[in-house]
Amino acid sequence: MWRIIFGAIPPFKKPVVQLVTAGVEMGVLGFAYDEFTEDQRKLVVAAHPRGKNFKEQIIHAFNEGMKHRPDSTFGTVNDDVLALKDPGFRRKNFCSIILGNAWNDSNYECACNDPTHQHR
Repeated sequence: MWRIIFGAIPPFKKPVVQLVTAGVEMGVLGFAYDEFTEDQRKLVVAAHPRGKNFKEQIIHAFNEGMKHRPDSTFGTVNDDVLALKDPGFRRKNFCSIILGNAWNDSNYECACNDPTHQHR
């Protein structure tokens, strides 16, 4: 879903935007997870810790960012149109993608020792 919505845009953006998009897709949604070795994933997590219960925390952060403005979320997901017009279309659930991706957060404890970062 994420790639369908945003996949056509990043290739036309600056390389840093492409990189950030790929990082979000991998780190949050687990896209291309198997294209990286366990050692590569550990290096990334060591530099950018996922923190405890990352999947639940990222969903919580999304909720906190928009719960005070629910009307602003209307029309931001094109699957509303497809759900109405295409009887064969099946919605994907963003939270299910996050919670069901290949990342096993119990394997990646927060390795950051900087108390100013306040990882949970």
